[in-house]
Formats: sequence, C-alpha cells, structure tokens
Amino acid sequence: MKPSISQALALALVALLAAWTPACRADSSAAEAVTAVEQAFADTMAQRDFAAFQSFVADEAVFFSDADAARGKAAVAGRWAAYFQGESPPFSWAPGRVEVLESGSLALSTGPVFLPDGHRFGTFTSVWRREADGQWKIIFDKGDRYCPPVEQ
Repeated sequence: MKPSISQALALALVALLAAWTPACRADSSAAEAVTAVEQAFADTMAQRDFAAFQSFVADEAVFFSDADAARGKAAVAGRWAAYFQGESPPFSWAPGRVEVLESGSLALSTGPVFLPDGHRFGTFTSVWRREADGQWKIIFDKGDRYCPPVEQ
C-alpha cells in the first residue's frame, strides 16, 4: 500500500526531528565541556600552575579589574602572575552556571569566588570562545563583589 501525502509528511517530520535531537544533545555536551574547561582553569590556581593558567587565555583576551582592563594575553599574565606567587592560592572559583550559544561558538560561565577560608567574597563571569582547533579559550573575564540575597 502506497503511503498518503499526510503519512509521507509525518514520516518526513519524524526524520527531521530525529536529526534535530542530537543537535540539542550537542548543546548540552558543549555546556558540559565548557564547565569542565572552567573547572580545569580554576584548578590551575589550586595547583599553582601559572603556565597552565596562561594556556586557557586567548591572545586577545580582556580581563576587567577595578582600575582598568588588561588587554591581551601578555597583559593578563602580567596582572595575574602575583596570584600564583606563594604556596597557597589567595582565592578559588568554581563554575556555577554555563550557557552556550546554539552555534556552539561562545559560552558564558559564572560562579562563586572563595577566600582560602571558604568564605564567598565574589562572583566571576567569563566568556569563552571555541577556537578553530576546537579548544575553548577565555576571551573576557570579570569579577564582582558578592552581595548575599536580602531576605524579605
């Protein structure tokens, strides 16, 4: 029996949806990948590995501070070198939320920043870009003081 036009359209729709579903999963896996990259980036501070820290920073990165922005990988490295001095890290951070563009080319990561005693004192926001080789590099980074929610 030959399928009707409506049956053929229904089959085509099912095939289209089946092809689209993996793309949705890819977005989820991209967010998981960026979360892992952000955590690995944070781990460089805990491990006191300044060379590894620099490997995550894009050549044209911009890291904001209270005074002014550090523009370019060399300037970012120059500003952050002091944080890698000594045996203990002066702070730590961890990814809390990651959102990735549908294109999979840019991602935003945000989360808490902690003092060595575990007290939360800030929130970071980073923008990551997937490079031509598939690696994620940080292109923008900004930290802000943490303000706990006010109870109502």
